[in-house]
Amino acid sequence: MLTPPTDRKSIDSLRKIMQDLLSPEGCPWDKSQTPQSIVPNMIEEAHEAAEAIESKNVENIKEELGDVLMQVIFQSAMAEKLGQFSFDDVVGAICQKLITRHPHVYGDKKASSADQALESWNSMKDKEAGKAKKGPFDFPKALPSLSRAHKIGNKTKDLNFDWQQPSEVLTKVDEELQELRLALKNQDRENIFEELGDLFFVIAQLARHLGFEAETAARAANNKFEERFLWMLEHAKSTGVDFKSIPLDEKERLWQQSKLHSPLG
Repeated sequence: MLTPPTDRKSIDSLRKIMQDLLSPEGCPWDKSQTPQSIVPNMIEEAHEAAEAIESKNVENIKEELGDVLMQVIFQSAMAEKLGQFSFDDVVGAICQKLITRHPHVYGDKKASSADQALESWNSMKDKEAGKAKKGPFDFPKALPSLSRAHKIGNKTKDLNFDWQQPSEVLTKVDEELQELRLALKNQDRENIFEELGDLFFVIAQLARHLGFEAETAARAANNKFEERFLWMLEHAKSTGVDFKSIPLDEKERLWQQSKLHSPLG
């Protein structure tokens, strides 16, 4: 039996625990993992951390950030066993990046606003020696689609290809909605798919012009719907009624009631 570290607030202790889990006497599940196999876990933990931060539940935020950190430690420990890099190398790389990309903090470049600081960051990113050029859209294709659409819009804005006012984007939303209606009328599934995607994309651009992220707004809408629908289910259960059997007009009445009882309003 292995002995756990006594200091529970040290990054070195966390690294030691991970080394124990991956050791011959460690956990069979952990030892069976590869850097590729736990990618879904890393993605899930990042989303759970984002949800916790949006909920403003401090204890939950603390826990979920720990889970994200554990994923970094896990990946680093496996890489070290493969002779690729260590956690110290990961820390060294991000420290170097932060220093290099903040010449307005660690150099003589000036940045008096967040926009100027971001411009400075991107400028240094483009100048990094040996970094392969990916074009303007140099972010992961695996990002949630609405988040990626937001980033695409920001990139094209930098190249002076963007709407000037939210009202102009709203006009485009109306245009895309009309095109979707036409595709539906013609029952052209391929065109319906295309127009539906165009509508999502332009709505993401509308959110960007309004100062929001479409992905964040969509998550908030999902949460609001869930809260209201769960209230409806609980109400039906408390009255001994099978929710499925309730007529649609009565469900609509319950839906309107749920708006008054939902914590999200």
